[in-house]
Amino acid sequence: MATQKHSPAIKGAKVLMVGAGGIGCELLKTLALSGFQDIHIIDMDTIEVSNLNRQFLFRQSHVGQSKAKVARDAVLKFRPHISITSYHANVKDPDFNVDFFKQFNVVLNGLDNLDARRHVNRLCLAADVPLIESGTTGFLGQVTVHVKGITECYECQPKPAPKTYPVCTITSTPSKFVHCIVWAKELLFAKLFGDKSQANDLNVRSGDGASSSEQAEDVFEHRKDEDIEQYGRRIYDHVFGYNIEVALSNEETWKNRTRPKPIYSRDALPNDVSQQNGNVEKNGATTDPSSVSAMISLGLKNPQDVWSLMENSRVFLEALKLFFMKRGKEIGNLTFDKDDQLAVEFVTAAANIRATAFGIPLHSLFEAKGIAGNIVHAVATTNAIIAGLIVIETVKVLQNDTKNYRMTYCLEHPTKKMLLMPVEPFEPNESCYVCSETPLSLEINTSRAKLRDIVEKVVKNKLGMNSPLIMHGAALLYEVGDDLDEAMIKNYAANLDKVLSEFPSPVTSGTMLTIEDLQQELSCNINIKHREEFDEEKEPDGMVLSGWTPATSVVKDDKKSNANAGSTSSASELEADKNNEAETAPGKKRKLSEVLDADTSSVAGDTKSHGKLEVLDDDDDEVVMFDNWDSATNKKLRLQ
Repeated sequence: MATQKHSPAIKGAKVLMVGAGGIGCELLKTLALSGFQDIHIIDMDTIEVSNLNRQFLFRQSHVGQSKAKVARDAVLKFRPHISITSYHANVKDPDFNVDFFKQFNVVLNGLDNLDARRHVNRLCLAADVPLIESGTTGFLGQVTVHVKGITECYECQPKPAPKTYPVCTITSTPSKFVHCIVWAKELLFAKLFGDKSQANDLNVRSGDGASSSEQAEDVFEHRKDEDIEQYGRRIYDHVFGYNIEVALSNEETWKNRTRPKPIYSRDALPNDVSQQNGNVEKNGATTDPSSVSAMISLGLKNPQDVWSLMENSRVFLEALKLFFMKRGKEIGNLTFDKDDQLAVEFVTAAANIRATAFGIPLHSLFEAKGIAGNIVHAVATTNAIIAGLIVIETVKVLQNDTKNYRMTYCLEHPTKKMLLMPVEPFEPNESCYVCSETPLSLEINTSRAKLRDIVEKVVKNKLGMNSPLIMHGAALLYEVGDDLDEAMIKNYAANLDKVLSEFPSPVTSGTMLTIEDLQQELSCNINIKHREEFDEEKEPDGMVLSGWTPATSVVKDDKKSNANAGSTSSASELEADKNNEAETAPGKKRKLSEVLDADTSSVAGDTKSHGKLEVLDDDDDEVVMFDNWDSATNKKLRLQ
């Protein structure tokens, strides 16, 4: 409960919470018990069974209902006299504009993705409303304070990005189980059950050639008169047998690598397929297609068992059959979902069969699901600690106690005898294009590139703008919005396919483009620099944006198991480089690396603290792809 001293600031405050998941449930409860009288909550998600072990405001009977509304009702039962307003909506909806944000004294984020966090950050800057960010991953957590003009904004520092892998490694020379998972999930699953019109690298093979690609296309097509079990075996033989033999034909590739062994269904399943398949009727009683399971059909019960090659082969064929027999209407539109049991079974089996061929250790369904879904299992206690820290910082913000603002990090192991590491917030980054309005620079071939390239690759993808407007001087090149008439929409659509140098006011070297997002009330300038050639491998976008802080590549060496309403993938970080300092005494700062250096081994194994110490996302069971799942188990803090 709040003290008498804090009471006036708390009772008169109007607070906006964004996110009612793991952190959100704990935060709403703590705000209510601390005396806050006017709370608004936005969350677009509905309650899932997997939420119930840590989001304690929810019960089994609430599954499928709005998180924001159920959380509101639950808290009002023990605090009936306070005002809680819930919104079952996306915070990026136009209704939640700058004017909406201006009515609040403080905004508290419990989000799980970078895009939404950037959006809220920009709205808070435009509305001049303090923002308190937070996130948890397992035993790790952080709370950061962002006040316009006083502390850095959420985008002043780079955020970690998921690890990516070269296509050639995934398709031809996998060496880790995660490579097999990516192949099964992003290539094979997408090829068989996803959008057929999308490009797919499944047929990229060393020494392959056009004829092989053509054959592959024929193989993946299910023939009308073909028995589904024959089709399954044909797919099996092609991807685990023929394709690997084709890869082996390039001797140069395997000079310094262990050669894989092609696997055919006749070898993995020596008996007749009819004796090996499962009982589809065991799934017959279910009315929910997403609950169909190959494990149920085959009588496999423990998801933590590591299946043999024969068991993986049976699961692979059974899952493929069930997709066609029980979920045929979805084929062509499916994307992998960690909560789709059949999809997880198929990907696990396919990854394990491929791992067997390449001599990589096999994994259980439980482990494979963690890797494929980028899961880091949430810890309720961490959420509760972080919620308490959010409220502490909220009280400071409401009292305008700027000297005592702290970014606080929750650690798994004591460092300098501390599990909670407070750090004085950093000042705004003068080169931040979001809060400091520093111009950006874009190197691009203005004779070849089109406006569409800038809109999609820069404005939307890198700068995260939702409703962009692009101007060259007084000329309006592009705009989106509900108030545009049909002629304007056609005109701007046509502009997208124009080469930059061919506009009536040519966009060439030296041109200054002004980019605005009216919803976020964000504006920035981009200086255009013409450049003829780009390295396709290092600069695949065919352009280079400078002055923008790119996501840092996060190479995970932890065994993770996450966190809030869709996660993933953004992470706050505790900087430990030569430019960042942590407070050790009033008026005195020293480098955070010095604070952590002595006890870093207790935090992250033998890794020394000379880079970034990262804490990941909020709490809804998903984070980032691990480069090494096996070594990931024991490390929760990662140093770059």
